[in-house]
Amino acid sequence: MTDFTDITYEVDNGLAWITINRADRYNAFRSRTVDELVKAFKMAWVSSEVGAVALTGAGEKAFCTGGDQKQRQETGDYGPSESGMLEIEALHRVIRDVPKPVIAAVNGFAIGGGHVLHVLCDLSIASETAIFGQNGPRVGSFDAGFGTGYLARVVGEKRAREIWFLCRRYSAQQAYDWGLVNKVVPADQLRAEVRTWADEILQLSPTAIKVLKQSFNVDTEQFGGIGQMAITSLKMFGDAPEALEGINAFNEKRLPDFSNYRGN
Repeated sequence: MTDFTDITYEVDNGLAWITINRADRYNAFRSRTVDELVKAFKMAWVSSEVGAVALTGAGEKAFCTGGDQKQRQETGDYGPSESGMLEIEALHRVIRDVPKPVIAAVNGFAIGGGHVLHVLCDLSIASETAIFGQNGPRVGSFDAGFGTGYLARVVGEKRAREIWFLCRRYSAQQAYDWGLVNKVVPADQLRAEVRTWADEILQLSPTAIKVLKQSFNVDTEQFGGIGQMAITSLKMFGDAPEALEGINAFNEKRLPDFSNYRGN
């Protein structure tokens, strides 16, 4: 695949590196980004040269900050895609379904939809400079399904609700203490640490790893259906004045005023 514009894809000694390459937008994704990510994961899926996958963001500031809110304000959506849809659920599914371990190399902000992506990865290794958190209720959006129910399996109900209901920011150390990440390392050691973990995985039986990953996934598959329902709700909600207030406030760098919508 040579026509990627929003991501890069490279294979190095059994490890496929998939990098969101939109550093100027803090690696926020538009529809094209999501399409390319899905393709890259499928390329890693079928490649006999790949035994593990690493997902990261370009630059030093961000892993991924979710949907591109500037794009959303400009056009009312996340831009054109091959199918005409924002294939975010397809991306969630392929991260879970690819029969090879996916390691999130969290090199900066993992916020909103970007936070969901790292949670869905099988393992997460974070730079000491990484920042974690949700943003949906702040910008008139949400990510139910894997973004909520599966998150609660990772950190527990109380902490998952705190993450979503308060939209706070959490340090890499806090994320480690809560079980959101597997290890925290200095920024200049992140790629090397991912390489070390991948090399250990590559020494193991790929069929055993495949079956183990599928076995782990079984217990949380129901969240996929809930996620589809959430996408339906989000489409209906996206053009509502309440949602638009969140988008506009984000892009105008002010606090949103949702006070008119509390009685609905």
